[in-house]
Amino acid sequence: MKTFKIVLLGEGRVGKTSLFNKFIHNQFDPSEVTTIQAQYLEKELVVENQKVNLSIWDTAGQEKFRALSPIFYRKANGALLVYDTTDSSTLDRVEDWIAELRNILGDNVEIVIVGNKYDLKKKQQVDEEKALEITKSVNGEHFFSSAKTGKNVNEAFQELTKKMIKSSKNKKSKIKQKKSRRDFKIVKQEEKKKEGGCC
Repeated sequence: MKTFKIVLLGEGRVGKTSLFNKFIHNQFDPSEVTTIQAQYLEKELVVENQKVNLSIWDTAGQEKFRALSPIFYRKANGALLVYDTTDSSTLDRVEDWIAELRNILGDNVEIVIVGNKYDLKKKQQVDEEKALEITKSVNGEHFFSSAKTGKNVNEAFQELTKKMIKSSKNKKSKIKQKKSRRDFKIVKQEEKKKEGGCC
């Protein structure tokens, strides 16, 4: 069974822990306390007839804890970048989180961006088009979600898992192609030696 590491990133109070708990435990606590240290849990699921194990890290988003975040990025296969649809400044910071993530992992990480608290539609501040443009620029996927109602919570994690599975298969295919080309070169060299009467 394949294991993928996922990190949840975003500013403080955007609802990362609420999404985490909704996905893992199907629970929502309206009085969820601010995360001050990373927490980690695993969950098995079947996506596209493939059983996978997700190793999910929920990180603290406050500025004073940002220095610790890169520690949790290491070897991550995917990232769920979360912002609060009722606070436009949290969407502005998504690009900073992406830059930091890319700086450490390069392009070797799949991204899904989640606009949380979508149940508070009347209080929405974000420009949805801007959110979709940011997502498109990083070849990611976007979901408007609600940890409270459960809207698009499972779907966001499942889509990220699909992207990680596809990326993993592509990497394996490239490795096989490189190995095949290397083997071909070795055979060609051996044939040349025989033709030249060497050894």
